[in-house]
Amino acid sequence: MQSKRASQVEFIALMAALMSVTALAIDAILPALNVIGYDIQVSHSSDNQLLVTMIFLGLGIGPLLFGPLSDAKGRKPSVYLGFGIFIIASAVCIYAKSLEVMIVGRILQGIGLSAPRTICIAIIRDLFDGDYMARIMSFVTVVFLLIPIVAPAMGQVILDAYNWQAIFIVQVMISCIVAIWFWKRQKETLRIAYRIPFSLDRITSGFKETLKYQRTMGFTIIQGFIVGSFLVYLSASQQIFQNQYGLVNEFPYIFAGLAIAIGSAIFLNGTFVVRFGMEKLVTWSLTGFFIVSVIYLVLFHQVARPSIFILVGFFALQFFCIGFLFGNLRALAMQPVGHIAGIGAAITGLISTLMAVPISTFIGKYIQTSTLPLFIGFSVCSAISLVILYWLKKHTTPVVATP
Repeated sequence: MQSKRASQVEFIALMAALMSVTALAIDAILPALNVIGYDIQVSHSSDNQLLVTMIFLGLGIGPLLFGPLSDAKGRKPSVYLGFGIFIIASAVCIYAKSLEVMIVGRILQGIGLSAPRTICIAIIRDLFDGDYMARIMSFVTVVFLLIPIVAPAMGQVILDAYNWQAIFIVQVMISCIVAIWFWKRQKETLRIAYRIPFSLDRITSGFKETLKYQRTMGFTIIQGFIVGSFLVYLSASQQIFQNQYGLVNEFPYIFAGLAIAIGSAIFLNGTFVVRFGMEKLVTWSLTGFFIVSVIYLVLFHQVARPSIFILVGFFALQFFCIGFLFGNLRALAMQPVGHIAGIGAAITGLISTLMAVPISTFIGKYIQTSTLPLFIGFSVCSAISLVILYWLKKHTTPVVATP
């Protein structure tokens, strides 16, 4: 019994590690964006945000390859391929001398990391189902949430001791350790009898079928707006706290505190969603996100930079609301396409990402000397999302999950 429990603890830790390499690659470079931008001769400081947003583009594209590939060849070979692409992409970033080359490297990093990020969920689905799968996923998510809390501080320590290239080297070293751990300790979970031949027709037919479901597309579009607005903060956080407020040393700790606001909401969601239901939680959280944004605009529309305590307080309230949206929006979008879950997840993820990246890039260009454009973006994105949600409630029928 004790051996079985220890094995399960290791499995949860390993799955969390597979997901965490992605968070590390995104968040660890945040304190170094200014330095990287200077070395690769970025002309506008707002262009540094592309080093964050472009990895998300890769994370959106990658599952279209690795989802069907893992269904055809097995989970483990796809994870190895993903880590291999990530290591090559990291080398591109280390030796980049221009913004364009760095962007290529970050997109490739995202494509590579989409393999362990996506396939760890498939592995959990292979081994568990129902409430037990949800329980394992909740444990994995809680462990995973520790990374955004510590990654910027780790990046700052590496930057102070060495240089920004060392941050990418450490990421490669950690990914190699995780890959070896995965190779040694995790067995292949997809039985040969359940493997589906890889084909472009499967992707095309899955794409066409996914587009037919109004609720899937509606909640996917809402997710695109919410992820896009949050991505503005993620990519511009260094510029806001370090450049606008001069909080260079304090930045990792502020980022960690706001990550806790999101993490606490995700943790509470596991209890609240059973009691109130996903759609009701989405409605309340989206409304709260909109109201907080509007209150900020009303109070500080003539103030370029309010007190840091006020700013962090508003961010914390909004991110607490966002914590209830991420998982529930994805689950609501997936309910009608459960029979094509793998390809459906890849396609809905791609659509929301293709929305989020240009939204965040557009809004981010205006965040130079004030945080006001960020809250205008929050307000507009949440307002449009509420309109779509209202339309879905009036014109579509909720899908009842079947056991």
